[in-house]
Amino acid sequence: MADIEVDVLIVGAGLSGIGAAAHLQKRCPGKTYAILEARAEIGGTWDLFRYPGVRSDSDMFTLGYAFKPWKQQKAIADGPSILAYVKETAQEYGIARHIRFKTRALTANWNTQQACWTVAAESPEGAQTYRCRFLLLCSGYYRYSSGHTPDFPGLEAFKGRIVHPQHWPEDLDYTGQDVVVIGSGATAVTLVPAMAATAKSVTMLQRSPTFMFSMPSEDSLANLGRRLLPEKLAYGLTRWRKILMQIFTFTLARKQPQKVKEKLIQHVQERLPEGVDIARDFTPRYNPWDQRLCLVPDDDLFSAIAKGKARVVTGSIQRFTSDGVELTLGQTLKADLIVTATGLSLLAAGGVSLSVDGDPVRLGERFAYKGLMISDLPNCAFIFGYTNASWTLRADLISGFVCRLINHMDAHGYASATPRPADPHMPAEPFLDFSSGYVIRAMDQFPKQGPTAPWRHPQNYIQDLFLMRYGRLEDGVLAFEAATLAPSAAASQAAAALTTAE
Repeated sequence: MADIEVDVLIVGAGLSGIGAAAHLQKRCPGKTYAILEARAEIGGTWDLFRYPGVRSDSDMFTLGYAFKPWKQQKAIADGPSILAYVKETAQEYGIARHIRFKTRALTANWNTQQACWTVAAESPEGAQTYRCRFLLLCSGYYRYSSGHTPDFPGLEAFKGRIVHPQHWPEDLDYTGQDVVVIGSGATAVTLVPAMAATAKSVTMLQRSPTFMFSMPSEDSLANLGRRLLPEKLAYGLTRWRKILMQIFTFTLARKQPQKVKEKLIQHVQERLPEGVDIARDFTPRYNPWDQRLCLVPDDDLFSAIAKGKARVVTGSIQRFTSDGVELTLGQTLKADLIVTATGLSLLAAGGVSLSVDGDPVRLGERFAYKGLMISDLPNCAFIFGYTNASWTLRADLISGFVCRLINHMDAHGYASATPRPADPHMPAEPFLDFSSGYVIRAMDQFPKQGPTAPWRHPQNYIQDLFLMRYGRLEDGVLAFEAATLAPSAAASQAAAALTTAE
């Protein structure tokens, strides 16, 4: 099969990939592109996760795209609603015809002489090869094929069913059953109240507590604004209100962690019945935002606990038994079903093996430029959102930056742009300043941060806005190389055939 040539190759058709394609069509209308999606559907995370109650833990005014207002009443949306929003965007912008489903990118090699990427992929039709000028990785940050499950002692002894939320069986009926959910992160906090509606009992078994906060699933002020103001204006005002609040709360947590900790614990205590051990079960050992806060919309988890349908148990697992879990302190939790909400397995670059002129690129030995490009790697960007705010806020900025960079290269006759550190001995720090276990386990796979911009990821939308939208591209760090070969006329022809073949 002949190589398929496009200007931009996007890997991943989830929230980030669909957004990137829309930005590319709007800002670089002459560019051809294709999207490689390993799965059979659009949506990424929001198509993969099917567990009870699956929802966003960010409001949709910031998790939604900047260019497409969120129109539903609920600001904290469920998974199917978010998936519908992503699919609607793809339909609205005619993106679906550019997607090659069930096509997994395996390797990507940059050829310096030809100034292009060659990407090897596998598809139902067999091996395929794509050539592109710019490679944009939008495949998220975790492994879709499997979540993280610790090696629990005696796991094989349990006679009931064990399920990881990342692969929820369609036939699973837990009505009237005793359920133990292992974990205390966002997935567990979502699962417990959802399952408590029909299960006999649900126990959230945690090794240590997590910070939680509650808010209404509907934003009454946003809904009022939508009734009184033009749609785009109302959306923009709500979006900025949410952004500024996120920045304020995160900054306050960093500057006054003890004060914020006390407020969060008081917030939870006011919503729980007497007899709940707040110090043991709801008071984390770390500071707020050392790990991501867990959202409890409409107090659903607290209500389930108050009604006696759910409980939280803090302890370490000694071993699994035939009918439950035995803890190190001797307590035994009976269970018909155990859900291992024990986290994700992180995966850098979607598992694509990168190389330059045949030499492998070890991401863990590189630095991240503005948190979106990789040192000494030409014409390649990756989308990685915020840990302290909505993912899409940063995804939108990165997509806009890539479009701006491509247009700048065209205007000046550049073939490539490569971030190059001036200091070969620049101090290295982890890509994410986050203490969650799933992050710590995999940080050696990801590029490092440096001590200062543009090698530092600020985790601040306003700073990123100025860096990416208004910062100088010719900043002395991005090295540009002039084109030495005429652009391939075949690229446009092949791309046109690619999108009309169906």
